[in-house]
Amino acid sequence: MARTSDKSVGDPGDESSRLAGEPGSVASGLARVIGRAIAANGGWLPFDRFMALALYEPGLGYYANASRKFGTMPASGSDFVTAPELSPLFGRALAVQVAQALAASRSTQLMEFGAGSGALAEALLEALGDRVTQYAIVDLSGVLRQRQQARLARFGPKVVWLDALPEVFDGVVFGNEVLDAMPVQLLHFDGAMWFERGVAVEAGRFVFADRPTALRPPLEAPLDGSVQGAWVPGTTTEIHPQAEAFITTLAGMLRRGVLIFIDYGFPEAEFYLPQRHGGTLMCHQAHRADGDPLADVGLKDITAHVNFTGIALAGQNAGLDVIGYTSQARFLINCGLPALLEGATLAQRANAQKLITEHEMGELFKVIAFAHGLPDHEVFEPIGFLQGDRMHRL
Repeated sequence: MARTSDKSVGDPGDESSRLAGEPGSVASGLARVIGRAIAANGGWLPFDRFMALALYEPGLGYYANASRKFGTMPASGSDFVTAPELSPLFGRALAVQVAQALAASRSTQLMEFGAGSGALAEALLEALGDRVTQYAIVDLSGVLRQRQQARLARFGPKVVWLDALPEVFDGVVFGNEVLDAMPVQLLHFDGAMWFERGVAVEAGRFVFADRPTALRPPLEAPLDGSVQGAWVPGTTTEIHPQAEAFITTLAGMLRRGVLIFIDYGFPEAEFYLPQRHGGTLMCHQAHRADGDPLADVGLKDITAHVNFTGIALAGQNAGLDVIGYTSQARFLINCGLPALLEGATLAQRANAQKLITEHEMGELFKVIAFAHGLPDHEVFEPIGFLQGDRMHRL
């Protein structure tokens, strides 16, 4: 099962999970760290802080421990598959857009966030060749960095790993399935008031606990077709301040170039539809999806779909130009995936088809791109968005 399930999660309510886990396990060690953080914060921890610890606590968090994350089958010990692992044709198609953006940026530098297994970096480096002189990777996971270094060793000093962002950057910056893994804040509406949902400990278990808040989702009320409706009592949803702040930070770094992010999500009016009243929070373990982030902490992924309107506005407010927004299927087709399929084996075609079919990754995943500082006398029309651009829906 791919990490791309569009199953909306119902309100977890008061369901709770064991705090201790198996003695000596990653889960038990991380649970103790989180338990201490909850106690130090007066017995309640906002969900975004819980999610940050669950995913990124050094040595214990899901992305910081030694467990295998990426793979096509549960038998490999993996939890989910992403597009670069599913097919190298994903990277080869993306390389067409990256090459055009590099030329427009007059640069030979790439920067990838969250490089995972290194599969996308490998495909891009092979496809782009001498058009890239430096491929910088930013990854919070030391374990994944080691695996990337082993996989990409044959490219020599061209590939570098950054511990801090440069003050300025000219070139192309991108990430695949990065925004969805950034901690989100949870909000809950009881029919009269909004609450921020956090995590507490009760009878030795993690439980959800709500506190009144002035925070609100971006929309005053969700859109139901052309009718402005009221929030459904019992709604639980997410807001994404960390992902939006991340885009703002990149805008401050990018002097001349293009940003490209690929992830699953919706524009704001679709993200907050009444039928999505349970939110989009989802966990992935052994290629199965579930809606309980309080169980097996450190042993499974926690993600939330992306509000692409918020991402677009964050970039725009920071001085970037939004230059494209479309489905992954349309983007890859624009970048020449059909021609790449002609030379592929039957098995390769079957896997690559999952990248563009509507019920797999093709429609749920979106691609958004920004530009900054490109020469004024040049008209940059990114090839990935020439047909089927949806910027008007953001």
